[in-house]
Amino acid sequence: MDLWTPEREQWNKGYSFLCGVDEAGAGPLAGPVYAAAVILPREIEIPGLNDSKKLTEKKREILFDEITTQAEAWSVAFATAEEIDEMDILNARMLAMQRAIDGLSVKPDLALIDGNRDHGSRFAIETPHASLIGGDGKSASIAAASILAKVSRDRHVSRELDALYPQYGFAKHKGYGTKAHYAALDRHGPCPAHRKTFLKKWEARR
Repeated sequence: MDLWTPEREQWNKGYSFLCGVDEAGAGPLAGPVYAAAVILPREIEIPGLNDSKKLTEKKREILFDEITTQAEAWSVAFATAEEIDEMDILNARMLAMQRAIDGLSVKPDLALIDGNRDHGSRFAIETPHASLIGGDGKSASIAAASILAKVSRDRHVSRELDALYPQYGFAKHKGYGTKAHYAALDRHGPCPAHRKTFLKKWEARR
C-alpha cells in the first residue's frame, strides 16, 4: 500500500510542512496517554513503516530509531493519569496531541490526525488539520507518529513505572487491564500511576 497518498493530496493543495499525529495508551488502567507528531522528508522510504499495532515490539524499536534519525522534526508529549482523571480520556488525548504538535521544532502548515475526533468538551486540536480514519495504516506521517507514541509510552511504563511500582507487573502488561493486573490490584490496591476513573468496574466488584 502507498502510504504517501494523503500527504500528496495535501501537498497538491499547497501545504508544505505536514505533520502526522497519533496517540497511544488511551485504554490502559494506568500511566499517561502519549502522543507524537512527526514531519518526514517528502516520500522518504522507511522499510517496514506501518501502523504500530501491526508491528512487533522489536520492529517498532528499530523503526523508532530510523524515524527519529530521518525526520525533519518530531515531538513526543503526554497527558498524565491525573489529567486523564480530571478531564476524561478524550480531552486528555486532544491535549497530548496538541502538546506534541506544539513541541515540533518546525511549525507545520497542516496536521494529519488519526481518527475521527479532533475535539473534546474542553480541548481541541488548534493547529489547522485534517482527520483521517485509520490514518495509521494509510499515511506515512501518521504511521510514523503512531510508532513514536507507542514506543515512548511502552518504555515509560515498562521501565519507569515498573521500577517505581514493581508489584503490578507493568513491564508485562503495559498498564492494560489484564487478569494479572487486576489480580495485583486486588492484592495491593491502586498506586499513584493508576487512572482512578478507569477503576470503577474493579471497585464495584470488590
